[in-house]
Amino acid sequence: MKPFVFFFLSFILVAGMVSKSQNNVTPQYLLNISTADTLNKIDSKIKVEAILIDGNTKTKEYIILRELDFKSGDSINANSLYERCEKAKNLIYNTNLFSIVTVVPKLNPQLNLVVNIKVIERWYIYPLPEFKLNDRNFNEWFKTYQADFNRVTYGLNFSHNNLSGRADQLNFYLLNGYTRNYSLNYFAPNSNHNLNEGFSFGIGYQQNKEVIYKTSELNKLLLYRSSSFNRNSLFANISYRQRKGFYKKNIYFVQYNRIDVNDSIINSNYNPHYLNSPKSSIGFTDIAYTFQYVNVNNINYPLKGKMFSTTLSKRGLGISGGINMLSLDVKFRKFFTHQNHFYTSVQLLGKLKLPFEQPYINQKAMGYGEFYLNGLDYYVVDGVAAALSKFALRKKLISFNVPLPLKIKKIPFIPFSFYAASYVN
Repeated sequence: MKPFVFFFLSFILVAGMVSKSQNNVTPQYLLNISTADTLNKIDSKIKVEAILIDGNTKTKEYIILRELDFKSGDSINANSLYERCEKAKNLIYNTNLFSIVTVVPKLNPQLNLVVNIKVIERWYIYPLPEFKLNDRNFNEWFKTYQADFNRVTYGLNFSHNNLSGRADQLNFYLLNGYTRNYSLNYFAPNSNHNLNEGFSFGIGYQQNKEVIYKTSELNKLLLYRSSSFNRNSLFANISYRQRKGFYKKNIYFVQYNRIDVNDSIINSNYNPHYLNSPKSSIGFTDIAYTFQYVNVNNINYPLKGKMFSTTLSKRGLGISGGINMLSLDVKFRKFFTHQNHFYTSVQLLGKLKLPFEQPYINQKAMGYGEFYLNGLDYYVVDGVAAALSKFALRKKLISFNVPLPLKIKKIPFIPFSFYAASYVN
């Protein structure tokens, strides 16, 4: 039984790797050389006679057509044909619904265009058993805590990334053990007739036996531990999203939070500024607006293009004191492709929080999420203002596909790409 379970879990993990791998398949345009040369030289219009889609067994056809900047009956410039087909391929792939996308234009003798779009859908359903350690690494759990299984979190993580075929996502967690987490989230990005508006909602409850109550002078997180749960948190949120064209999005977000911590955490022996309040229970609202611009060749591992986002958020309904905070976060990324499979990128990140006197739970700066320095991942720095620049040089070494012994339509092969990378932060 154990080998079978191991094989089953390994198979699901491989499916996840394929679903999140980048699509390096270059579309092959079925035009003879003379026709292609002719198209590049002339400045004339070509009529789109038809758009044919194949491979979308779950995804609605109009979800794919929404990513094209042309439709049947349109006339497009002959010398921009390849560029627009490449743009269509990238936009369709960046929906994260497909593992492989090819866009193949064909011309008849009258120079009318038939666009063939072929996709292979990803594995959308992930009912994964969850088993994880709450310590930083295996050695700490094994040596410091003598492999104590009471410090393990376990349960079920279920995700469906294309529930109705409209790219809507359903996720829920049922986790128990050292940490409890019960949450449900639903996201529908294409909920209106024009497919440019969407919404999401979520609700969750979490309990923790370990609470990060302070940061040491050595930039390490200090933990408050006990056998009982020391932090209970509840959240409920809703968002509304607008998609402007192909690359821009406006996101409006509201979330209510409720936090209850052990009384000992907020006393003078630990951190009286944890909540900036003498009370160990607090409820507050987060309101945020985010603008996003994403125009890259691959949303999961971009090598060309740029991304920009800025978020203005307000925590609490007051001006100062308590949990109240006004914050601004800005992120910019630019990716460059060079000859001989060399790639460079630059990232600029910044954040500002007002007023400067903030409770501990509002002071996260360096070391959280993607706001960290390479090589210093295990350190954190608190603050209300921070800026970071990242530069990277990558060289693609080798890329190949490994076919699976089992014939699975959604996973025809496992793609591998190896890069050497150097970073300056």
